[in-house]
Amino acid sequence: MMYKHFFKRFFDFWISLIALICISPILLVVTIWLHFANKGAGAFFFQQRPGRNGKIIKVIKYKTMTDERDADGNLLPDAQRLTKVGRIVRSTSIDELPQLINVLKGDMALIGPRPLLVKYLPYYSEREQLRHTVRPGITGWAQVHGRNHVLWEERFEYDAYYVEHLSLMMDLRIIFMTIKNVLQRKDIEVAPNLMDFDEYRRQQQAGRVFLKVEDAIIDNQPIKVVREDVFPIFLGGHKST
Repeated sequence: MMYKHFFKRFFDFWISLIALICISPILLVVTIWLHFANKGAGAFFFQQRPGRNGKIIKVIKYKTMTDERDADGNLLPDAQRLTKVGRIVRSTSIDELPQLINVLKGDMALIGPRPLLVKYLPYYSEREQLRHTVRPGITGWAQVHGRNHVLWEERFEYDAYYVEHLSLMMDLRIIFMTIKNVLQRKDIEVAPNLMDFDEYRRQQQAGRVFLKVEDAIIDNQPIKVVREDVFPIFLGGHKST
């Protein structure tokens, strides 16, 4: 409990401060690189996300895509807007590094459930809402178990498990697994066809059953995920028996 309520924040502050000082030359180079690669779209963008206890925070990230649009003024698909530089920045997870500023401010932690969209807030089950009882993190238990490659309920179950088992050893384990995944470039890709959670849950509430990952599609394109053969059936946020 001492770690959760005191030492975790203490470590987050000093580690993020030291890290920002050490990598500031890299951040400067990447910022200039992205500024030109993004064709004037800028090197950073800010996202509103729910923090601890649902408080809305602004998360800072590197911008890895252009703002190019089609003839009707709509943004092109993510895969088409992702630049070569942006792909490198994503594949090495450098795009997450500016969030060290959020950690320094106290809005985020180094380790914790990833902050998701504000519009998802009304759709979480009681257990899924556990993810908002701690600070969101740059990486987390769900990210080292699939990142973009797991369905919503499984991701949230990983988040709930983390909250219930939060400890120094758990955080050290996640750090080790994150470094391993980054070095192996595992689970890092653009997933433009992932159904938003709010739509996913609304369809469940309307009676739709997602028996397998391929059932969650957008524009008739299946989501590229793994391990669907071992993923159980879920209905409305609860396991179906």
